[in-house]
Amino acid sequence: VQLQASGGGLVQAGGSLRLSCTASGNIFSGNTMGWCRQAPGKQRDLVATITSGDSINYLDSVKGRFTISRDNAKNTVYLQMNSLKPEDTAVYYCNVKWAFRRSYEYWGQGTLVTVSS
Repeated sequence: VQLQASGGGLVQAGGSLRLSCTASGNIFSGNTMGWCRQAPGKQRDLVATITSGDSINYLDSVKGRFTISRDNAKNTVYLQMNSLKPEDTAVYYCNVKWAFRRSYEYWGQGTLVTVSS
């Protein structure tokens, strides 16, 4: 399983970016896709997750600003980020996971989001 993320970049505070991540390979249909982020010197935080049944969870600090969605036919997850703040600056990683007899979890390579003040 491989995940390819794209969409990061440099944006001013208050701006928007859309991240995309496509998974390829043998992927169980009943999976959860999501985004985590890691700022320099900080731990990795779970930003948002979405199940194949569209159950969604968000990190409190991004609620109302970020929207996660997915296209099951394309095994692609999106993260629409609006009203970006400098504290959103981080490397964003996508992942996919599922459990079938055992747990599986795979990560993408990360895409850098930089929000200038």
